[in-house]
Amino acid sequence: MIDGQPKRRRRRKREGEREEASPARRVSRVAAAADEVGLEEKQPDWIGLPIAPFPTAEDAGKVETTGKKGRERWDNKALTAGHSGCVGCVVCASERRAKRRLFYWGSREETTKINKRREKEAELSRTTKTDVAHRAAGRLTGAASTALAVASAARRRVASGRTDADAAPGESTALRARSYGCIRVSLVLSLLLLAVEVAAYLQGWHLEEVASLLAVDGLFAASYAGWMRLRLDYLAPPLQFLTNACVALFMVQSIDRLVLCLGCFWIRFKGIKPVPQAAAAGKPDVEAGAGDYPMVLVQMPMCNEREVYQQSIGAVCNLDWPKSNFLVQVLDDSDDATTSALIKEEVEKWQREGVRIIYRHRVIRDGYKAGNLKSAMNCSYVKDYEFVVIFDADFQPQADFLKRTVPHFKGKDDVGLVQARWSFVNKDENLLTRLQNVNLCFHFEVEQQVNGAFLNFFGFNGTAGVWRIKALEDSGGWMERTTVEDMDIAVRAHLKGWKFVFLNDVECQCELPESYEAYRKQQHRWHSGPMQLFRLCFVDIIKSKIGFWKKFNLIFLFFLLRKLILPFYSFTLFCVILPMTMFVPEAELPAWVVCYIPATMSILNILPAPKSFPFIVPYLLFENTMSVTKFNAMISGLFQLGSAYEWVVTKKSGRSSEGDLVGLVEKHSKQQRVGSAPNLDALTKEESNPKKDSKKKKHNRIYRKELALSFLLLTAAARSLLSAQGIHFYFLLFQGVSFLVVGLDLIGEQVE
Repeated sequence: MIDGQPKRRRRRKREGEREEASPARRVSRVAAAADEVGLEEKQPDWIGLPIAPFPTAEDAGKVETTGKKGRERWDNKALTAGHSGCVGCVVCASERRAKRRLFYWGSREETTKINKRREKEAELSRTTKTDVAHRAAGRLTGAASTALAVASAARRRVASGRTDADAAPGESTALRARSYGCIRVSLVLSLLLLAVEVAAYLQGWHLEEVASLLAVDGLFAASYAGWMRLRLDYLAPPLQFLTNACVALFMVQSIDRLVLCLGCFWIRFKGIKPVPQAAAAGKPDVEAGAGDYPMVLVQMPMCNEREVYQQSIGAVCNLDWPKSNFLVQVLDDSDDATTSALIKEEVEKWQREGVRIIYRHRVIRDGYKAGNLKSAMNCSYVKDYEFVVIFDADFQPQADFLKRTVPHFKGKDDVGLVQARWSFVNKDENLLTRLQNVNLCFHFEVEQQVNGAFLNFFGFNGTAGVWRIKALEDSGGWMERTTVEDMDIAVRAHLKGWKFVFLNDVECQCELPESYEAYRKQQHRWHSGPMQLFRLCFVDIIKSKIGFWKKFNLIFLFFLLRKLILPFYSFTLFCVILPMTMFVPEAELPAWVVCYIPATMSILNILPAPKSFPFIVPYLLFENTMSVTKFNAMISGLFQLGSAYEWVVTKKSGRSSEGDLVGLVEKHSKQQRVGSAPNLDALTKEESNPKKDSKKKKHNRIYRKELALSFLLLTAAARSLLSAQGIHFYFLLFQGVSFLVVGLDLIGEQVE
């Protein structure tokens, strides 16, 4: 026993040493040291891996029972490095905390899963970078090809030599020659001034005062000092006055546009909408009996519009209304015998199908559209009808058009007009049609709807409207005194006390002009006619018995602000004053007038057509470009210059005929209604003789006025660089490019 005691002691000592050296004991000792020092258990955030916290005493058993896997999970050397795990040693604790960031407490499967995720993310990053590079290369290639196409088209325009020197109908040759001469002289003068300013800039005289320049010897220095004195004393004051006046007009017009937009927002917020009396009472709009349907006369004036007559006549003849209660008048003013024969044949075809439709043809176009409508209203059978509907040749109403418009007259004897809005079948055809769509959407959605809801007055759009025949007769009927007979009859009816209703939810499809030439002629007529009408009816407005605020709205807002001031300040401010302030820097045009306010107004204009937001910058530039045509038309109409009274029919391309006739035939076959299929024989005749119209082929041309203005604005942009006027430079540069694109007829598609 005595001899065995030392042996047992030695055995216990060896077992204790082995226990102290075991991994579990080491883990327990390290955990205890960590607890004494107060180490924080923090998850490492450098790679986002699921790393376990610092091991505790409870984990010792887990490590000990896992055997070989436990040794793989726990790196003993990493834990016992440094001071060999000294208990309470701050150095060891700090070292263990640092090495803990490299410790991964997990299985091999998790490690493999994380590695795969890393590889997938790296591959995705490489793929994304490659896609971005390919996309950028594609955009650069597309931009280069577009630039080459534009350059090639411009070269063809210049090589052809076709210009607008030959007077287009609706414009005065003498007036256009005078305006073009003024722009050309301004261009030459601006080039000379630019050369002088560049020379003075190189001499450093742009920073000198006039008195110091007089001390410099030389003829050029004295001449430049005289030019600076002339600018300071004589040119800058009147130019600054004109600038301030245009800015004031600009602000007034901007406030008017803002008020209209707020009115449109209020209408949408409150859900204001015209409701027929029958619908308001919870009854159907019209009863089933034919006797409850009022008699309606449908008029379709047209002139040489062979591209669109067929689908328009078909759409009108398929209106959902008792055949005995409406009559269609096709009022043909065509001077082309082939077109007249085709239209007459189409009318006879629908007559054989039982539709009440008649064909009227005038050989002499006295009064143009107004004379045509006036002649049709003089027919003896018109007295049997209560309402008259007007559709231009390219308008295709929906079958329920009459059922959604005529009921608004029921029980409202003071309503004289119900106007529907337009929708466009070719609004996405090219850049020109997209920009027109922005303008007309604002016109219908904001101007017409707000004026109709709050004032019961707006300008008749000339088509897609239903008139009470009694209101037409009470207002004096159609008159040929202006080229805007629709606005003329609307103003006279308003002075007689008749109210108008605008239906924003009833649409009628039509077509936008796709070429700049057609659009330019249309805008000339639309802006010269209101000035003619204002001259003629100003006294009648003053003498009328309507209220003061209605007179104020009619004279100041309807005519002066929106028809006269808008094109005046738009052309004067951005095409005349802005370039002049570059050469006369003593007169200042604020940057907010050049950039911020026009951008805000463009955003307001484009709100009714939200899909057109990518075209906001082209829209702003194009509106300023068109101000030249509108200003010229406004002046010619106000002062009776040139052929301001000549009517020009807007050229149509017949885009709607490609799909709408097929839909019309399908509708006919499904509903078994009275109608007819398209006349394939007539179409075959047209296609078999394509050479007959080759002489009437239209060609792109160069518009000299716009081209000269583009060079003038680009010259002013170059001059603005000498004055370090950043926002003015960019505006003049882009506006000059816009005039260049329009001047070379690169916008829109030429109708051939």
